[in-house]
Amino acid sequence: MKAAFSRSSDVFAWLARFIAEDHGQNQKSYQLARFQTLTRLAGYPERGRDAVHIAGSKGKGSVTGMITAMLEASGQDAARYTSPHVSSYQERITRGNRFFDEQIYTDTGNELRELIDSLLRPGTAAYAAWRAAEGGGETPGFFELLTLYFFMTARRAACSVMVVETGIGGRLDSTNVIDPLVSVITEIELEHTDILGTSIEAIASEKAGIIKPGRPVVLMEQEEAALRVFRHTAAEKQSSLIYFPEHAEARNIAAGKDGSTFTLAFKNSRFFSAPLDITLRIPGEVQIKNAGLAVLAAKTAYPELRPDAAARGLAAFSLPARFERIQDAPPVIIDGAHTPVSIKYCAGTFTDLYGKGGILIFGCAARKDARNMAEILAGEFSKIVITTPGGFRSSEPEQVYGIFREILSARNLRSRTELVFIRDTGEAIARMLAWGRETGLPALSAGSFYLAAEIRNTVIC
Repeated sequence: MKAAFSRSSDVFAWLARFIAEDHGQNQKSYQLARFQTLTRLAGYPERGRDAVHIAGSKGKGSVTGMITAMLEASGQDAARYTSPHVSSYQERITRGNRFFDEQIYTDTGNELRELIDSLLRPGTAAYAAWRAAEGGGETPGFFELLTLYFFMTARRAACSVMVVETGIGGRLDSTNVIDPLVSVITEIELEHTDILGTSIEAIASEKAGIIKPGRPVVLMEQEEAALRVFRHTAAEKQSSLIYFPEHAEARNIAAGKDGSTFTLAFKNSRFFSAPLDITLRIPGEVQIKNAGLAVLAAKTAYPELRPDAAARGLAAFSLPARFERIQDAPPVIIDGAHTPVSIKYCAGTFTDLYGKGGILIFGCAARKDARNMAEILAGEFSKIVITTPGGFRSSEPEQVYGIFREILSARNLRSRTELVFIRDTGEAIARMLAWGRETGLPALSAGSFYLAAEIRNTVIC
């Protein structure tokens, strides 16, 4: 008999053993019927409590966290599911903005391992059910197991609501077994095109898969092609569509290095009767947009939400690697931006607050849109370090370096921008930090949450 887990770290180490070659999401993660069999064998842990479901190309982790913070400030016992983590797997599965008690993590881990051992052991009822399931028979994938573990954790802790971020896409994502009070969709752009499709319409269609019949959907501002898809899907499912630009706007914006303040004004009284004054600890225009969307979503899910609870929750909210300043002298900012639009927001916020000519350390996973990200970043920094974004995801850093070199040459920027390639992530971080100490220049990490995590752990830990 296997020894019971006694620490949450042991549970997550066991779960990590299921990570496939592509490190997390794989084709198993897009067989929803297969995951539904897992939840049935686990006694449907996704049922029996309220839920809010969030999808999108960027900002969904922040929106998930902001909704959770507001609900917690209003007295809800909210379980939060996000990805990826920065320093600890526990960050993905939390009670509000804090970790669950160790006993909850370990007891749930033992329950899950017993189930998985049973469904992989010939002769058991679980094994027979798993073999008979559509797409079943193989070992479950990492994201499937992590998602099931989250649902089981929320059940064991008797949380009143689950705030759930999708992994990739939406329609076939393992999280899409829930029946939420409201679905929330952040801004859409081309991403994960090898899985979700090569057009905005195709990607929007996958994200729209989280819209449930008769349940409202709250939608961030979108380009017209995506908006048409969402309006069509909402109409088909008789779901009311709450489009942010039609219901609210941010005014009186004041941004600084320690965060932002703004007023969220409402265009009708279905939300709050008076404008809401909001303070955020995370700087940047994109976080203001995220906060506005989160307010509409939380108020739609819980009409009794009070304005003071919404403001208090947002003021307390923070999340690692979302334009996080981890060092002051000189400033070091880490951000997980890894798409062209999120890079545009991130770089714009950095140069607005710290000026041009700083230091950039950049690394991105394979199949990301490195060229368009490089087009945005190339002329903004005096020193650029290209590296591997840690060892968790496959990457092609030499190719990324070549793209930056080509763009800098085409713009005649090579004479005033020092570009270096350092494959080893630890060495690249050390070089970036040394440059900062020598010059006093501010530094930005972008392109990958995994690179941000490496830097955070180096500087803080």
